[in-house]
Amino acid sequence: MPTDALLDRFLDELAPLKPVAVWAHGSLAGGDYQEGRSDLDLIAILDHPLKPSTARRLVALHRGLRTTPLATRLHCSYLAPGTQDAPNQRHLTWAHDHVTRRPVTPVTRRELHVFGRVLQGGSPKDLLPAVTEKELAEFVVRDQRDYWRPAVDKPQVWLQDIWVDVGLTTFARATVTRREGRLITKREALDILPGLGAPVDVVEDVVRRRYDDPVPSAAAADDDWLDRRAALTRDYLGPAIDDLVTRYG
Repeated sequence: MPTDALLDRFLDELAPLKPVAVWAHGSLAGGDYQEGRSDLDLIAILDHPLKPSTARRLVALHRGLRTTPLATRLHCSYLAPGTQDAPNQRHLTWAHDHVTRRPVTPVTRRELHVFGRVLQGGSPKDLLPAVTEKELAEFVVRDQRDYWRPAVDKPQVWLQDIWVDVGLTTFARATVTRREGRLITKREALDILPGLGAPVDVVEDVVRRRYDDPVPSAAAADDDWLDRRAALTRDYLGPAIDDLVTRYG
C-alpha cells in the first residue's frame, strides 16, 4: 500500500536522528483511515535538543519526501527531551507541506494513550504524561470557543471541503468528549451529526467524499452547491458552538 511505503521511507529517513519513539494518532491509529483522503498524523520523540541544524535536517527530510505518493498528507510534530510535560509547548511540526510550531493538544495526547499506534520505539504511556478528564473537557470547549467560533465568521474559508469536513466533525467529537469523556472517530461523528441538528445534505456530502469509491468528482460540486453548503454549515455551527460553550464553558 502507498501508506505503508511512505511510512517505511519516512522511518528510514528519520533513523539517522535516532528517535526515541515514533507514534501515529488520528485516523491512522483509530481505525478510520481512508488512504488518499485521511492525513497521516505522527509524533516523533527525539533524544537530543532540537537545534537549528536538526530543524534544517527535518525540513530537508520532508521536502525530500514530496515525490512519494501521499507525502503531502504526512504531518509530524517533533518533541525534544524534557518538553513532554509542558502541554503548551510549541513543537517543530511539518504539516500541510510547510514547517510550523504547534502544541500537542490534550486530544492528541489522549488519542496516543488510548489507541496510539507505535511505529517505532517506546509506548506513549511510558513517555508522554496522561491527560486528566478536566484538562480534556476544558480543552475541547476552549477550542470550539476560541478557534472554531471565530472561524464561522469567515465566509470564504467555508467554500473549501476541508473546513466543512473538519469543522463539523470536530464539533461533534467535542460534544461527545464533553458529555461522555470519550473520543470518537470521524465516522462516528458523521453518524451522530444529524441527531445534533446538522444539515443532512451537508453531512451526506462529507460522507460521500470521505467514503465513496470512487471519490465523487470535484466537477460535480457546482458553485451554487458550494455556496449553499457553506451557508448551511455556518448557519448550523455558529449557534451550535454558542450553545456548547454556554452549557459547558
